[in-house]
Amino acid sequence: VYLNAARPSFYVASRGHHADIGGSTPGSMPPFSTTIAEEGVLFDNFLLVRDGVLREAELRAQLASGDYPARNPEQTIADLRAQIAANQKGVDELAAMVAQFGAETAAAYMQHVQDNAEESVRRVITALNPGEFTLPLDNGARISVKVRVDAARREATIDFSGTSAQLPNNFNAPKAVTMAAVLYVFRTLVDDDIPLNAGCLKPLHLIVPEGCMLNPRPPAAVVAGNVESSMCVTNALYGALGVMASSQCTMNNFTFGNATYQYYETISGGSGAGVIRDAAGRIVGGFDGTSVVQTHMTNSRLTDPEVLEFRFPVLLESYALRSGSGGAGHWRGGDGGVRRVRFREPMTASILSNGRVHGAFGLAGGSAGAPGINRIERSDGRVESLAHIGSAEMAPGDVFVIETPGGGGCGVPDRAT
Repeated sequence: VYLNAARPSFYVASRGHHADIGGSTPGSMPPFSTTIAEEGVLFDNFLLVRDGVLREAELRAQLASGDYPARNPEQTIADLRAQIAANQKGVDELAAMVAQFGAETAAAYMQHVQDNAEESVRRVITALNPGEFTLPLDNGARISVKVRVDAARREATIDFSGTSAQLPNNFNAPKAVTMAAVLYVFRTLVDDDIPLNAGCLKPLHLIVPEGCMLNPRPPAAVVAGNVESSMCVTNALYGALGVMASSQCTMNNFTFGNATYQYYETISGGSGAGVIRDAAGRIVGGFDGTSVVQTHMTNSRLTDPEVLEFRFPVLLESYALRSGSGGAGHWRGGDGGVRRVRFREPMTASILSNGRVHGAFGLAGGSAGAPGINRIERSDGRVESLAHIGSAEMAPGDVFVIETPGGGGCGVPDRAT
């Protein structure tokens, strides 16, 4: 945003999840991608708008490029127009604020927001206990993190040394995703009403070795990094800090489609139980996990059943509580859910998930939650089990069933239970 200056005075941004940008499977979440080229059309510093005009011809050419072009460019272009409009609304509102209060005042308060966030995180750091944790993934990789606390400087170092090297699959996470997960965790430790912003990161020092799965080199496949590995980073950090058992280490990414339809959703599971500490870091209580809830990095909601069935040739047969899947403990982990989707015409369906081998870990003597389960119930009665990643051709009458993981429990279970 330029305000009577040659350099930008402010920035506005909008982020959206696009239903399909190409890739080897509908929904652009291919379970078996090995390079980023298989995950959709790549936009590398692409000029979208020039002099206030959408470069539509160039955009269409870009969406049609590569080995796996976008399946529904009209939908993607409409979504991009919406994002451009959202940015313009941000520009208009920012200009109105500056006109009312002045540029210097607006800039000063934006700095105040970051300074306040920085101070809030520094206060939290003084009450943290250092620790380390290693979280295994279903594919054999592991995420290791060590948190060192410098109470005198009110700073913390988050070290991911020991994490698996860059993977041949798509569970690599760009460094920006790793940083976002760290930012999220430390923001949740602040018991103040502050907006999430870069100030939270100033007291934190990150060590993420280049070439590991949390800081990969191009052209690594990364489609599972933002959705699966980020969840694992988050839970590993909570484990290292000793504040919360693991929630489901997955988003249960379910995609289906064909040349006409493309759909993508993430599915809720159980959250972890945890402890409550006072300002000095002493445990003064705890809490149970929550059942069938989106946790941590999911940042999405499910489509209403009526809308889903109106727009796509599927039937949502049921979405139910997976009773007993939460881990036992003095404070119990939340239960996962069971989602059953019946297909009414041929489509390709894919699942990209984790937590099918290793359940969500417990804390302080609590038990792990039940791992998730993926399967297909064919119309002729056959049942096909799928691993944590899988893709299958669905015929009319076939049902895709996803049982999501439960959360970990916290504390030794009471004898009565």
